[in-house]
Amino acid sequence: MRAEVSQATRIGKIAAEYLERGDLVPDDLVFEMMSARVLEAARNGGYVLDGFPRTLHQAEEAYSLAHDNEEIILQAVIYLRAGVEELRNRLRARAHQERRSDDTEVGVAHRFEVFDAETQPLLGFYAKRGILVEVDGEQSVEEVFVDITKAIDGLCA
Repeated sequence: MRAEVSQATRIGKIAAEYLERGDLVPDDLVFEMMSARVLEAARNGGYVLDGFPRTLHQAEEAYSLAHDNEEIILQAVIYLRAGVEELRNRLRARAHQERRSDDTEVGVAHRFEVFDAETQPLLGFYAKRGILVEVDGEQSVEEVFVDITKAIDGLCA
């Protein structure tokens, strides 16, 4: 989505105002951007989605699309679990390093509210389907990578 914004595409121009506020971009816009890319990636060996889906509606639509298209296989959903204070610290550091205008204290607080209301329900959705993998996201990058790799290898075995 940020690439769309930086390239000032039609989708990016619309999405920019939502991202600036810390709100989720409307589902129809997200699907317009994602659908063709996911289908192409599935045909070319697979894909990893980061930050999608973010709402239960998006998850249900994506699941339906995958169910209706044998090229798309949902293998795992990785949830990097981290505490609120750890996440606040990381976002503060990112704001300082990348100078992102949406990483203000108010913006971050709003994103936590949006996560609780819109994204948290996805955990149950994917857990019911047996594809949710939870990983301790407060470990070192190397440890997180090892845990993700082990989990995915376990699913493929």
